[in-house]
Amino acid sequence: MNRSKVKKVNFYSEILGKEMAMLVYLPESYNSSTPLPVLYFLHGRSGNEDIMFELNINKIADQMIKDGEIKPMIIVCPRIENSRGLNSSLICKEIHEYGHNNRIINLGMYEDYFVKEIIPMLDNTFNTIKDRKGRYIGGLSAGGYIALHSTFRHQYMFSKVGGHMPALELELEDEDKPYYENRDVWNKYNPILIARNNNISCDIEIYLDAGEKDEGRFYEGCLILHKILQDKGINSRNHIFPGNHSADYIKSNLEKYLKYYGS
Repeated sequence: MNRSKVKKVNFYSEILGKEMAMLVYLPESYNSSTPLPVLYFLHGRSGNEDIMFELNINKIADQMIKDGEIKPMIIVCPRIENSRGLNSSLICKEIHEYGHNNRIINLGMYEDYFVKEIIPMLDNTFNTIKDRKGRYIGGLSAGGYIALHSTFRHQYMFSKVGGHMPALELELEDEDKPYYENRDVWNKYNPILIARNNNISCDIEIYLDAGEKDEGRFYEGCLILHKILQDKGINSRNHIFPGNHSADYIKSNLEKYLKYYGS
């Protein structure tokens, strides 16, 4: 009897120059003859690929597929580190910030790593639908920000995107500056400004949501982005659900997200 699997894929990133990893969920129906759509689901600032297990994504997907609520799909949780998914430095490096944040900031060519390394590797290794119609991307918090700018900057790659309590900041703050050499770089990756200043393909579906008590007030950025997209005739939906900026918020809405991607 076939069962779903979660495979750990360890690999050396030539672009970043170091060992990286991702977790890949293969549904029970996965086989070598029927290509499946792929959802890339990105962790937040302090997370990693283990978000797959922390949110029970694989178990919830199993049940929803079994119940016919979603179609079978491959789900990939790659390690993005605390990078914001940017091409921020030609040389991959860590900056240790002590004090209030006490965090590690990861600089490097993370946009290229995701678009030019992760996705081709996944398509070459597993039986995927190898075009944008069968490729979706979503993420939580910083991962939602990455999902949105990745889609808007590479519209030929994805047909659905979800920003779940996405870190849509309205101003460039001092603590953001390690990532961005100058305001032009910040503008280049800002999903709100990309949507405002560029054409967005009308066949991309967009899902935004944030908690009504989100400490970052990211529901404000979601509303601004949603309005821009609606005015351009883009299929965007925006939700404010109960909750704050937390893993519990994501867990309480995960079935809604999977239904969006897998319907």
